[in-house]
Amino acid sequence: MSQVPERSEIDTADKWDLASIYPDDEAWEAAYESVADRVDDLRAYEGRATESPETLLELLELREEILRDVAKVSSYASLRSAEDTRNQEYQALQAKAESLSSSAQSAASFLEPELQRLEADEVASFIDAEPDLAAYEHYFDDVLRMKPHTRSAEVEELLAELGEVAGASSDIYGMLSNADMTFPTVDRPADDADAVEITQGNFTKLQKHPDRAFRREVYEQFYDEWADVRNAVGTSLKNSVRKDVKYARARDYETAREAALHGPKVPVEVYDNLVETVRGNLDSLHRHTELKREALGVDELRMWDLYMSLTGDEGPEIPYEQATEYIVDALEPLGEAYQARVREGLESRWVDVYENRGKRSGAFSAGTYDTQPFILLNYQDDIASMFTLAHELGHSLHSELAKDEQPWQYADYTIFVAEVASTVNETLLTQHLLETVDDDELRMHVLDEYLERFRSTLYRQTMFADFELQIHEVAEADGALTPDRFDELYRELKAEFYEPAALDDRIAREWMRIPHFYYNYYVYQYATGISAAVAIVERILDEGEDAAAAYREALALGGAEYPMDVLDTAGVDMTSPEPIEAALSVYDDYLDQMADLL
Repeated sequence: MSQVPERSEIDTADKWDLASIYPDDEAWEAAYESVADRVDDLRAYEGRATESPETLLELLELREEILRDVAKVSSYASLRSAEDTRNQEYQALQAKAESLSSSAQSAASFLEPELQRLEADEVASFIDAEPDLAAYEHYFDDVLRMKPHTRSAEVEELLAELGEVAGASSDIYGMLSNADMTFPTVDRPADDADAVEITQGNFTKLQKHPDRAFRREVYEQFYDEWADVRNAVGTSLKNSVRKDVKYARARDYETAREAALHGPKVPVEVYDNLVETVRGNLDSLHRHTELKREALGVDELRMWDLYMSLTGDEGPEIPYEQATEYIVDALEPLGEAYQARVREGLESRWVDVYENRGKRSGAFSAGTYDTQPFILLNYQDDIASMFTLAHELGHSLHSELAKDEQPWQYADYTIFVAEVASTVNETLLTQHLLETVDDDELRMHVLDEYLERFRSTLYRQTMFADFELQIHEVAEADGALTPDRFDELYRELKAEFYEPAALDDRIAREWMRIPHFYYNYYVYQYATGISAAVAIVERILDEGEDAAAAYREALALGGAEYPMDVLDTAGVDMTSPEPIEAALSVYDDYLDQMADLL
């Protein structure tokens, strides 16, 4: 029987190198104690932050020193926890780190309310008197911009203290879905040797198996397990949504969405424009759905058919080593230095490659200003996993370029920009493989994979964004958010987006397995990201190094400018529907190519 291995069975070379942060847990403990002892040093400046330019600079430098150390401590604990969510020792480390982070944020929470007592001309006079403060000019502008939505120092401290508790719904959901839930083992079709254990990590891959009866059994068994925790997950999501609403009201925003988008200074119109444009072009998605039905030769496309390849099979295996070669080669248009940085990272154990029992599902890129990037994968030797690696490397290189060029306060960047960097890599990988690979089967599957990524990124994430907006609107109207209500809203959207397919009751539970609904208006940025990425790649391929240099410059800006301005540096205007329409046009073109091949 094919079983998920324990972490101890994974080769060291295929695990990330957390010793690059701290050599062992004892070193982590020492670092934790050291920074914990210094957190209260911040409180000594409370009430004095703006008494003089020199005092303000001292405080900003102390805050940076402490928060950088807190970030390292938190990163190590979080990554250890992700390795095996069943490990109680590392769950305890993560809990300690989260508490420390909350305390540090609380200790520094007086800073922004005190800064907001100043007017813009007073800030300018501070910079004139202490030139080193000029490095914080964009930060000051951002703080003053938030003035109407910042409470008193006492209230801000309380809200910061509540940060750990406010994340409880997400934490509980994560432990339930990653550590406590187990899924059945399903017999493979007769031509396969082993039965297979369903997991969060392999569910999508199993939904691509060519045997339709097997796909249906996996689908039904998987969603039946979710039905058993329906009330727990429903309660968790309800409280997460209500937390978003209450925090928004506490800061005088009309809606949680306005609060979430105001932080990175993304106009609400960008969100509405995305949903309206995509919903106005559902005919392309319906065409893709109908192509799947025809390719599979079935009378009716069912929910366990949605992930199936248009080619009718699982596709060729792509070992991890081969995937890394394809990716590095594909990134050539971004320049030799970018390519070399990716290659170096792959050789330096940035990546935790394979699934192990208890490992956090999905994939992410993490790290801090003072560490290397760390990429979590659950690599499945398939084309989808290769694209996921390219995606996460986009995030990692974004962080590296921003750290190279920006001071600590500007090295971080918003998710709105981050999802562009990741999707540019995916788009370049597609272009490269379609143009250079001689294997017709692989090319066919690459085209199919990119169509799937369009479907799942532009359409599916927009559907998620619409669902997220609707459930927050229910909470904001003081309506009841129950599992039945979640099912109802989700099913209606699924029926509209996948009109040619037949729905069943189980698919209404799909919202239960989406962790991003706990991230407070996060998912729409995947859809805007792919739209911007397509525009950037087209520009790079048309204009060459000048466009590539502009893109690298945009990445290197980090958070030194607002996200709409960062994308403008790369040549993209996301206040316009044009990038979304352009992406939809590419999707249509690829559908034409696939229809011809079929």
